[in-house]
Amino acid sequence: MSKNVLIIGAGGFIGGYIADESLRRGFTTGAGVRESTSRKFLSDPRLKFLIFDYENPEQMSETLKESLPAGEKWDYVIHNLGATKCTNFNDFNRINYEYLRNTIEALRKSDMIPERFVLISSLSALGPGDEENFSPITEKQIPLPNTRYGVSKIKAETFLESCGDIPWTILRPTGVYGPHEEDYLMMIKSIDSHWDFGVGFKKQLLTFIYAADLAKAVFDTLKTEKTLRQKYIISEPKAYTQKEFRQIVSEKLGRKFVIPLRLPLWIVGIASWIAEKYGVAKMKATTLNSDKFKIMKQRNWNCSVEKAQNDFDFKTDYPLERGIEETVKHYREEKQKSKKK
Repeated sequence: MSKNVLIIGAGGFIGGYIADESLRRGFTTGAGVRESTSRKFLSDPRLKFLIFDYENPEQMSETLKESLPAGEKWDYVIHNLGATKCTNFNDFNRINYEYLRNTIEALRKSDMIPERFVLISSLSALGPGDEENFSPITEKQIPLPNTRYGVSKIKAETFLESCGDIPWTILRPTGVYGPHEEDYLMMIKSIDSHWDFGVGFKKQLLTFIYAADLAKAVFDTLKTEKTLRQKYIISEPKAYTQKEFRQIVSEKLGRKFVIPLRLPLWIVGIASWIAEKYGVAKMKATTLNSDKFKIMKQRNWNCSVEKAQNDFDFKTDYPLERGIEETVKHYREEKQKSKKK
C-alpha cells in the first residue's frame, strides 16, 4: 500500500524538491502550507494541500484530522519549515523552533504520531569547524552555533530529542543549491558578469548539496531502522575552494574571463551591518546581514558523510559540476523568458 507523506513547509525551494521526490516514489503526498504561501513550486495536481496556521496547534490538529479518511494517518512527516533570513532575529526562534513545537503538539492532539518524523535542520546547528587543520565536521562535534539561525536550529533539534514518543530522524544539510535557489544564484549572476567576490584571505573550504540529492536522502532514511533517532550530515562528499567553485561556474557559463576579487572581512562586516539596518528600516529581510556575515566568515565547511553512507547507503547523483550545469541551464532559461517579456 502507498504510504502517506506530509511535508510541513512544502512551499519553499527545498520543499518543492521533497514533494517531487515523494510523488516520484509513488507516495500519497500532502503539502503543508500557510494560506499566503506561494505554490509556485507545487504545481503537480496530485498534491493534497493542507492549510496550516503554524501559530495555532489547535487549528493544525483539526486540519490534520480532516485531511485523510477515517482510520488513516500520515505515515511520514517531513518538517521542512524554517527561516534562513529574518528582519527580526526573534523570528528565527519563532519559525525554526516554536513552529516545530506546535507541529508536534498538533500531531499529539490529533493522534497522528507518524512512523517517522524527519526534521530538516542545518550544518550551522553545529557551529564553526576546525579552522587550523581543516579536519571534517562530524556528527560527534559538540554543537556551538555562532549565529542566531544556528542557535534556533539546535534548539529545535534538542526539543525533538526530548520527545520520547516521536520516532525522529534529523538531517543537517550543508549549503543547498539548485534551480530556484536565490543565494547561490547571486554568485552565479556575479560570475556571469565576470566578477567573483570572495570573503577573507585565509583558506576556505566549501561544501554543497544539490536539492534533489537532499530530497532523495530524506526518503532513503525511511528505509531502515538504523536511522531512527539519529542525526546525519548531508553533503556531497567533497570540499571545494572558492577558486574551484568559480572555475566550475565560469566553465558552465562559458565565461573565460572572470576577475576574482577578495574582500577583507572588515569591509564585508560593515556592509553586512549596513544592509541589515536597511532591511530593518524597509521591513524586508536582506541576504547580507550580521548572521550571514558569520557564515561567510567561517573558513571550514568541510564535513564527513561517513555515518550516512554507512547507515543508509547515502550517495549523491549530482557532484558540483553536474549540479551547477543544471542550475546554470535553468538560470539561462529564466533569463531568456525575462528578455521576451
